[in-house]
Amino acid sequence: MTRTNPGLPSYRSRATRLASLGALALLLVHFPASGLPASGLPAFGADTAGDRPAALAGVGFDQRLNEKLPLDLVFKDEQGRPVRLADCLGGRPAILAFVYYRCPMLCNLVLEGLVRSLRALPIAPGKDFCVIVLSFNPAEPPALAAAKKLSVLESYGRQGSPEGWHFLTGEEGSIRRLAEKAGFRYFYDPRQDQYAHASGLVLLTPQGVVSGYLYGVDFPPRDLRLGLVEASSNRIGSPVDQLLLFCYHYDPATGRYTLPVLRAIRLGGAATLAGLAGFIFAMLRRDRRRDSRAS
Repeated sequence: MTRTNPGLPSYRSRATRLASLGALALLLVHFPASGLPASGLPAFGADTAGDRPAALAGVGFDQRLNEKLPLDLVFKDEQGRPVRLADCLGGRPAILAFVYYRCPMLCNLVLEGLVRSLRALPIAPGKDFCVIVLSFNPAEPPALAAAKKLSVLESYGRQGSPEGWHFLTGEEGSIRRLAEKAGFRYFYDPRQDQYAHASGLVLLTPQGVVSGYLYGVDFPPRDLRLGLVEASSNRIGSPVDQLLLFCYHYDPATGRYTLPVLRAIRLGGAATLAGLAGFIFAMLRRDRRRDSRAS
């Protein structure tokens, strides 16, 4: 004769309740994917030329994502030798910085921010990618480029990377054409004898296609690393970088890699479901053992 314990719920009833709990959790996990409203916040970096002083209306970065740059353009390297943009890339992803070497402040801050970020990366210019710095002042000679390269490399402090850095000068037509293709807008103010310009970096694929922008003068190492890994089509970087690229999304409005809310919710939901499945499995095993002992 089979004995039953009236104080314990049956195995089947417990299993039914746990299955219902799992279904409810599944609904909650998938609900945010279609139930959350889109953010109404304005994007940082949106075109606000109407709010700027008239003198700065022509300054900024226009998004030229997936734009292929003219790789046949010829500039001069630090020694005054002609060099094509394609030769600078050398089949590697690249960081492109528009500066001018006599800039009294902003360009120096851009290069200092770049060096500071690169020092924190395990990947290096010359081996994994290259750095292309182009003066948009056609009057600057290669000697200024050579002096700036020496200063930057001393600040960078790593050995064996000079061939990965290209400090270029060029003619007005070539400079303008490259700047327009990359979305970099600037102008010369003859009264101040200075250039008004935006600050930031352009990330390029090995084929010379614009893959991203980093704005400002401070470039988080994580954003720079992920941008280079993405530009390389995952040919450089570690498995951890590949995972981070899955988790983080490039936001062209801010020039940053951000963790999307929905993706974070889905990842958290997946972890919750995994934990819940383990809990259900453990509870079912315990109830099965109790029912066996009660039989």
